Amino acid sequence: MADAARAETRYTSERYFALVDAGVLHPDDRVELLEGVIVAMPPQNPRHAAATTQADDALRDAVGKRAVVRVQLPLVLGVHSAPEPDVAIVPGRASDYAEAHPTAALLVVEVAESSLLQDRLSKAAIYAAAGIPEYWLVNLRDDCIEVFRAPEAATGRYASRSVAHRGTRLQLVAFPDASVLADDLLPGRAS
Repeated sequence: MADAARAETRYTSERYFALVDAGVLHPDDRVELLEGVIVAMPPQNPRHAAATTQADDALRDAVGKRAVVRVQLPLVLGVHSAPEPDVAIVPGRASDYAEAHPTAALLVVEVAESSLLQDRLSKAAIYAAAGIPEYWLVNLRDDCIEVFRAPEAATGRYASRSVAHRGTRLQLVAFPDASVLADDLLPGRAS
């Protein structure tokens, strides 16, 4: 009985987007759906905003028109998750998503300071379970990029995790000829 009650309280992505259509949730509400729970996203401080913009710029330069770079827009990753990663590279063209949000990504980037544990644990599990080949966590606390690769969908884990520091060049799994300098993702150090 407890499992049935819990299942009823979990939102599906369909039900979540119906709340938006009904005006219960607004486009400027900073929330996302993670494993059936509507989760508030923390406000962005200037370093988070700068890192998001830098990641967007660097990835657009790296992939050009070979894919779409989306900033803080939904990815529908299964029945119960519709995260809004800070930056995502999705296959195709922007017009491919005029009727529905993407359900896959080639790379997802999250910028984290106050949300570091959630992004490292919960979101990494969601992205791995969805088979996203590469997840970069821009760790503002430690001034580095945590790189997750080789998703194991069945376990919701990435088999490979490494850390890239300033001066390191990151190759994109989906585009082996494209790379980004870690410095281009990390904002200036806080004084």
